[in-house]
Amino acid sequence: MSGHSKWATTKHKKAVIDAKRGKLFAKLIKNVEVAARLGGGDPAGNPTLYDAIQKAKKSSVPNDNIDRAVKRGSGAESGGTDYETIMYEAYGPAGVAILIECLTDNRNRSASDVRVAVTRNGGTMADVGSVQRLFSRKGVVAVPKQQNGADVSEDAVMEAALDAGLEEVDDASDVWEALCDPSDVVEVRKAIEAAGLDYESSEVQFVPSFEQLVDEVDVASKVFRIIDALEDSDDVQNVYSNIDLSPEVEAALDEEE
Repeated sequence: MSGHSKWATTKHKKAVIDAKRGKLFAKLIKNVEVAARLGGGDPAGNPTLYDAIQKAKKSSVPNDNIDRAVKRGSGAESGGTDYETIMYEAYGPAGVAILIECLTDNRNRSASDVRVAVTRNGGTMADVGSVQRLFSRKGVVAVPKQQNGADVSEDAVMEAALDAGLEEVDDASDVWEALCDPSDVVEVRKAIEAAGLDYESSEVQFVPSFEQLVDEVDVASKVFRIIDALEDSDDVQNVYSNIDLSPEVEAALDEEE
């Protein structure tokens, strides 16, 4: 199983932006509202909503905020917003591919925000499809390596979920990422829970089919400046890239924090 050290650093950098808790809460609440609109307000019958609620709770979003988002999304309470998902594509320095997922009620605003974040920080917008073809939609269940004072092994995750559709387990620093077909993510998550393991998040993401190695600190920093600027937009829900850092660059970036 291949290890993706880049995910650890990308998430570490993202945490700097997400320290603005209000912005993080807003994105998580938007996820809940959209999931409720698409599949109904009952988490028992809407696994996407269930996972969105769990992710919000694990990030300490207040229960009242979550409940109101479910009601707005399901139509039980007024004030819901009709969000649409829009994908934008870009390249950073060294040819790093960047896929940008927006949930927005204003397509023009999103397009402007994304273009400014990318071009002002040294990136270029890409033709439609040129970047997205480098990524596959995958179900990803993140399982903490440390649980209840004990180590969770890669084999333990494999054994728990192999029969549920698990395809591979990736090393992502402090978590194991269990990858599967998007249609199997609920079953994989349930199998992991049934084995007595906790999970950090369970959702469908875009996973790169190949990684672009970056072995210069200044180049990596420029890529992360683009990602940070994109994450700072209210309309941007997720940013995916295929950056892969050399051990030396990852160590240097960690020292900068």
